[in-house]
Amino acid sequence: MTATDEWLSVESLDIEAQGVAHNQDGKVVFIDGALPREQVQVEVHRRKNQWEQASMVALRRESAQRVRPRCPHFGLHAGACGGCKMQHLEASAQVAIKQRVLEDNLAHLGKVRPERVLRPIEGPSWGYRLRARFSVRHVPKKGTVLVGFHERKSRYVADIRECHVVPRAVSDLLLPLRELIGGMEARDRLPQIELAVGEGVTALVLRHLEPLSAGDAQRLRDFAARHGVQWWLQPKGPDTVHLLDADGPELAYRLPEFGLVMPFKPTDFTQVNHQINTVLVGRAVRLLDVQPHERVIDWFCGLGNFTLPLATRAREVLGIEGSETLVARSRENAARNGLAAHTAFAARNLFELTPADLVSFGVADKWLVDPPREGAFALAKALGDLAAEPVAGWTPPRRIVYVSCNPATLARDAGLLVHVAGYRCVAAGAVNMFPHTAHVESMAVFERAAPAA
Repeated sequence: MTATDEWLSVESLDIEAQGVAHNQDGKVVFIDGALPREQVQVEVHRRKNQWEQASMVALRRESAQRVRPRCPHFGLHAGACGGCKMQHLEASAQVAIKQRVLEDNLAHLGKVRPERVLRPIEGPSWGYRLRARFSVRHVPKKGTVLVGFHERKSRYVADIRECHVVPRAVSDLLLPLRELIGGMEARDRLPQIELAVGEGVTALVLRHLEPLSAGDAQRLRDFAARHGVQWWLQPKGPDTVHLLDADGPELAYRLPEFGLVMPFKPTDFTQVNHQINTVLVGRAVRLLDVQPHERVIDWFCGLGNFTLPLATRAREVLGIEGSETLVARSRENAARNGLAAHTAFAARNLFELTPADLVSFGVADKWLVDPPREGAFALAKALGDLAAEPVAGWTPPRRIVYVSCNPATLARDAGLLVHVAGYRCVAAGAVNMFPHTAHVESMAVFERAAPAA
């Protein structure tokens, strides 16, 4: 590492929450801990021909948007927790930066500018995270067990004693969990605890690399009784997850606007922030403006998070997902909520879609697209191919709502939809699903001009 005497003026913040500046040689410097409009001195820890990575070591002019981090484990110090990146930035400024990241990605990567910028979806900044994966490490040299996120830019587990982005009741479990694991026979073979909070249920999934002894199982039961949690065990992959004891309350979340209850298993994909998800689903359904006579396709449907709300409005919704397990769970959820007659589901590899696949799924008035970080490139490309070479009897959807967890792949796919498939990007906006992190969730709306009469 090399400390410099030069004072750098920070110009902006990048998607990784690093300040961006230029040094006296014109080289771009990415600076951990620095905020826009600040003047800082840095310590450089990585150099390339076109850029450098550094950490702030001195601050001369402070941003008005800088705030004191709530968590003592956040910062640039040795051993700092890497779970958050933006606690030093005022919450509304975080949202503004995420909105700018979205717009910049659309403009520069997709060459797309939305006709309207949606108001960002925001919610509580603290205690919002209802899903998390805590690493576990028994450290004999320190005579302790660590339970938490990894340290900043490290594979070591951070020594955290509190966490302010999970619910307070979960934060209060961190030290008791350390004590529990430390007292178990399998303490060296327990690498992970996954958290999933449902309505009235806190589930903990213990990954164990060898069968648990009767004594260890009893220790888990005693802990559950004392702290009001539900233990699940994971001996191998996610499909092996099962309750420690067969009976227990159901893990589920609600979508009250639509009168829906959504059961899930603790390793199923669900949004980490249920309050934001509730608002997000409502906005997506309203933006799609589904009518009672319309047919909708929900691509990457998962457990039916959008499929079932759409089915309360549409004639029929087809949910398509890559996982047979999730498709089965979606069917169960549809039946549970009395929507089986308005839904259908199919399993298909959505990263290898062809124009023929799109035609085989039939004509839909509207689409909802909610892919993982990889985006929906094959889907957008196939739609573009059908615009270039139409198939008799098949017509593209008039409107698409695309929910994204990666602005770069959204921008790439938006470029195809607008410049190849003949759509307009009529609206886009950020969704602050993960406050204090650099994660950018967003949504965009695309409309296709009606054919001339």
